[in-house]
Amino acid sequence: MKQRIITGFIAAALFLPIVIFGGFPFIIVTYILATIGLFELLRMKRLRAFSPEGVISFLLLWALLLPETYAHWLESLNVTKSEWLSLAALLLLVYTVVTKNAFTFDEAGFLFLSILYVGFGFYYFMEIRFIGLAYMVYALFTIWATDIGAYFIGRAWGKRKLWPEISPNKTVEGSIGGIVCAVIVAIVYQLCTNLFDSFGILIVMTVVLSVFGQLGDLVESAFKRHYGVKDSGNILPGHGGILDRFDSLLFIAPILVVFMTVVL
Repeated sequence: MKQRIITGFIAAALFLPIVIFGGFPFIIVTYILATIGLFELLRMKRLRAFSPEGVISFLLLWALLLPETYAHWLESLNVTKSEWLSLAALLLLVYTVVTKNAFTFDEAGFLFLSILYVGFGFYYFMEIRFIGLAYMVYALFTIWATDIGAYFIGRAWGKRKLWPEISPNKTVEGSIGGIVCAVIVAIVYQLCTNLFDSFGILIVMTVVLSVFGQLGDLVESAFKRHYGVKDSGNILPGHGGILDRFDSLLFIAPILVVFMTVVL
């Protein structure tokens, strides 16, 4: 626990100023985080990063991450992100033939879905910051409140297992407690910032984000259990890898951006 706290403070001291500053430094850091995240998935599957399939994957990831501000780079080539996705899928499929199934269809599918998972998650993570720092803080507070509430309430009153086959320590009581804590923190944040038009919208949005944040955590747990690893990586002592820390955010970021685009 001591190592976990120390790592958390150091990471926050380095990361939060960049989030607050935003701009190009934030884009660079997001690219780095996403690249490490995809590398962690490749390592789980025992695929080599420095290989034709690895190069294709990282190039596509970087193209997907390109913010709208710099989208003219793609437009100058007359190629959209959807077309890049299609091209990469075809290249991965062709590579299964070239390698005579040494690189399999299953591995191609794993890579493609991993690129979408990491790429779109971190892309919308950037988009939240571009929309406004206040929304980024709200997203982070929602995740932190959910995690902390679920942990302590689960330890104190948790009896019914939430999903023992995937994450044996999580409980139904902890999950509900995490949602309640997220709503309480969101209400306090709304009183301080007046971020949303009404408390009704705030509460519904917070409940949705808290639930999907927990689902994101469970998805990452399912990955690790399937591939027989304790953590996605070891870059953050006491915390694991980048995906261990950003699993919830990768799920809620697209939902929050869509919500802000459609409702606000």
